[in-house]
Amino acid sequence: ITVTLGQDFSLLIITGPNMAGKSTYMRQTALIALMAQIGSFVPAQMCRMGVVDAIFTRVGASDDLAAGQSTFMVEMTEVAEILQYATPRSLVILDEIGRGTSTFDGMSIARAVVEHIAEKSCGLGCKTLFATHYHELTELEHTVGGVKNYNIAVKKRGDDVTFLRRIVRGAADDSYGIEVAKLAGLPQAVTDRAKEVLRQLEASAPCSGATQLDFTSMDAGERAEQ
Repeated sequence: ITVTLGQDFSLLIITGPNMAGKSTYMRQTALIALMAQIGSFVPAQMCRMGVVDAIFTRVGASDDLAAGQSTFMVEMTEVAEILQYATPRSLVILDEIGRGTSTFDGMSIARAVVEHIAEKSCGLGCKTLFATHYHELTELEHTVGGVKNYNIAVKKRGDDVTFLRRIVRGAADDSYGIEVAKLAGLPQAVTDRAKEVLRQLEASAPCSGATQLDFTSMDAGERAEQ
């Protein structure tokens, strides 16, 4: 699986269903960067990379009951430390930022983090892999310099999905949440009911598909106010 980060695009937004391999893809990149920097052989046909001053990761979900911190609080604390200490020469791995709170809050935080990292003039400008289920963030490829979309390829046959274990250019067309839940072993009655609820939600949404934040309209409104 190829990983390319450089001056033209330093932040990759990675979409795709759960269990498809997003986290594995990002973790292997961090491990290869570490191995290469200490002079070790790496599991790749070719590796060409510059020196990084640090590798920062925010992967997984866990709370800290002893300290009285929720999963979301732990996540935000770790993201805050990354944004404070990362430099333009760092490698940053971020997995599902903002999932521990409401959809709109989480999506807004995720977008702000992407913009802060990607903007070289006023942000960090460091090499970053950013996995998310907020498909609205894929629009940032057209509005923020240095951002590119990649997704983990899948093939769908009826209600079944097959993970192809390769990353391709562009944004994922679906999250395949119900299909993945079926793979995990949820009863047929539950997944059938989930599909019924999903159809009702999509039918009642003001636009086709699930309700989404319209970042494009928001940006246009901000420009008009200025």
